[in-house]
Amino acid sequence: MERLQKVIAASGVTSRRKAEVLISEGRVSVNGVVIREMGYKVKKGDQIEVDGELIQKENKVYYVMNKPKKCLCTLDDEHDRKTVVSLIQCDERIFPVGRLDYDTSGVLILTNDGEFANMIIHPRYHLPKTYDVLIDGILETSQIKEMEKGIMLDDGMTLPAKVRVRKKDYVHKKTKFDLTIVEGRNHQVKRMVEYFGYQVTSLHRKSLGFLKVDDMSQGSYRLLKPQEVKDLRRLANEGK
Repeated sequence: MERLQKVIAASGVTSRRKAEVLISEGRVSVNGVVIREMGYKVKKGDQIEVDGELIQKENKVYYVMNKPKKCLCTLDDEHDRKTVVSLIQCDERIFPVGRLDYDTSGVLILTNDGEFANMIIHPRYHLPKTYDVLIDGILETSQIKEMEKGIMLDDGMTLPAKVRVRKKDYVHKKTKFDLTIVEGRNHQVKRMVEYFGYQVTSLHRKSLGFLKVDDMSQGSYRLLKPQEVKDLRRLANEGK
């Protein structure tokens, strides 16, 4: 038996949190009976309706995309700007796992599996993410060590990170480096750089766990292999 809100979320109708709201509002019924009890458990074969519509179990799909710049990690946009979901031809109601900024490119997973998505983005799973970063300044050795140890942002201390400097351009005063973090805070990389008084001028997520998109052009995507999904789950569990 499973909790009602979990089953609703797994069907792709909405998120688990929104499902809890729908239950509290009396918009969900099981076998014809309205359920308002949070945590109510359903069994296989139960008929679940949301706003009078019978929910259907959705096939789980998993994509990896090389997100292009000038593209939003949302389901839709009121200004009719391009979204990552609009780039994928898929019958299932998928959503991006986490967010990459409008001007950021790189590895992005899209799925309709809420449980899997939570494993990828939740901070307690410590899934490593590596970014190719270009900033408008020369990153000093002391700053690198501080960044690797952890710095205090407005939402708390960052976890230890890894920095690999690839190029220091003293003429144009720019530094290109790889930054590996195991968190997914909002605008984290940009804020870590701003902590030292610099600005990010280019940002690309080159890997998420073992996933890379080196051989994929921006905007292209593919289905994840079943073994890749399994390995991502294992990697996330190992990071707990």
